[in-house]
Amino acid sequence: MEILIKASQFILSLSLLIVLHELGHFIPAKLFKTRVEKFYLFFDYKFSLIKKKVGETVYGIGWIPLGGYVKISGMIDESMDTEQMKQPAQPWEFRSKPAWQRLIIMLGGVFVNFVLGIFIYIMLMYAYGEKYLPNENVKDGIWVQDSLAMNLGLQTGDKILTIDGQKIKKFSGLTLEFINGNNFQIERNGVVIDKEIPTDFISQLMDRGKEAGAFLYPRYPFAIAEVSEDSPNIDSELKAKDIITAINGNALKYYDEAEEVLSNYKGQEVTATIKRGTETKDITLKITNEGKIGVAFAGLKYKDLEKLGYYDLADIEYSFAEAIPAGWNKSWKTLTDYVKQLKKIFNPSTGAYKGLGGFISIGSIFPDEWSAESFWNITAFLSIMLGFMNLLPIPALDGGHVVFTLWEMITGKKPGDKFLEYAQVVGFVLLVALLLFANGNDIFRLFK
Repeated sequence: MEILIKASQFILSLSLLIVLHELGHFIPAKLFKTRVEKFYLFFDYKFSLIKKKVGETVYGIGWIPLGGYVKISGMIDESMDTEQMKQPAQPWEFRSKPAWQRLIIMLGGVFVNFVLGIFIYIMLMYAYGEKYLPNENVKDGIWVQDSLAMNLGLQTGDKILTIDGQKIKKFSGLTLEFINGNNFQIERNGVVIDKEIPTDFISQLMDRGKEAGAFLYPRYPFAIAEVSEDSPNIDSELKAKDIITAINGNALKYYDEAEEVLSNYKGQEVTATIKRGTETKDITLKITNEGKIGVAFAGLKYKDLEKLGYYDLADIEYSFAEAIPAGWNKSWKTLTDYVKQLKKIFNPSTGAYKGLGGFISIGSIFPDEWSAESFWNITAFLSIMLGFMNLLPIPALDGGHVVFTLWEMITGKKPGDKFLEYAQVVGFVLLVALLLFANGNDIFRLFK
């Protein structure tokens, strides 16, 4: 059921983005009286699932869910309709239109993607606002229990001050900032220390596996998830959701302090002070010879930590007027972060290529239960990502057509049809290779 929910959200989001992107080409083409022969969601190689001709345009849904397209008369595109191009140019064809009109038609899809992403982020800010753990509110520093964090030279209690000289706003954004960064600054016991982020940081991050979770956490209280069946305290008063705050009078604010305190009472009985809701009480616990009490630790959500008085969350509400700049800033940061990551993919030493994913990776970022806020957040991100990717100057993408059109506008020389055909083939081969690599990565990670 979880896979079905994720897949349904992915298909819904992808379909919405494709239809609106292609509509961005379709509308200016119609405005400039250019004939649009097909408007398709997904590709229809050999046959269509649904199709209907309205006027001069066939609208349909293909069976290959890898994108969609509009077929514009007189344009060399993925249909590779070279026979049409051999005929004399007609006034309703794309190739007969002035260069500035062709440029607008080609940029229409990208324009819609960017505008859609910005609009969604604005509406999300207005509807939900922002609630997050400010990095500056993690006053007692981080909890280090991951080998990657240790490799960076981090220790429990360190406070992360800046990455590439910039203060970190949200604690939950630390991983992304480390991915995009080159150096960072911490405070340890009142001393400020500068450190480098390894070139292969992304490779190390990917090698942990997606199930490893975040590599940095704020410090957590000693909260109990469950008492193990083989625990010496299975019959004690200790229950799930209890928080141990002291052992024999030794205060325990954080879970990471427990090991040292418990090691002093190996094989003994101790008096533990626990917090259960609003109640505080003392109970007797047995410590094993290894210094354990036989429980599973509970990682609490930030909102639970706030209720317990550990952290203060920022909770910002926006009026519609305030949501506009907030949504714009979110869109800009999303775009710039994505560009930084893309640059690292082309540097083999970073290992960022390992993180390149296809449809499985994209589908997996959707939650396994419906959440309107999560769905629209992801859709906004994908819309901006799709807009940027289509702007890349690769033949077969909008950006490739834009480059050729700009060349024509600057030099006054239009690239020949044969050149455009060959360029389209080269671009298509590159895209197929990228698609195979990305989805191959997905399959490799599944079996790994």
